[in-house]
Amino acid sequence: MKNEYTAIIKKEDDWWVGWIEEVPGVNCQEKTYKELKETLEVTLREALEFNRQDAITAAGNDYSEEKIKG
Repeated sequence: MKNEYTAIIKKEDDWWVGWIEEVPGVNCQEKTYKELKETLEVTLREALEFNRQDAITAAGNDYSEEKIKG
């Protein structure tokens, strides 16, 4: 199952800026719309992997992983 996220995108002066609605801290700015979408995708993947690793580290030993639907 592939997750989908919502990008909030707008043009501000000469820049395109965007945020991923569901993941705080994932925001970017680029000179073109295409570059912004690509950067948001990369930043989102990196943030999700960082958050995953951070959660595993915080859990320590003897934990389980469960899928949760929102």
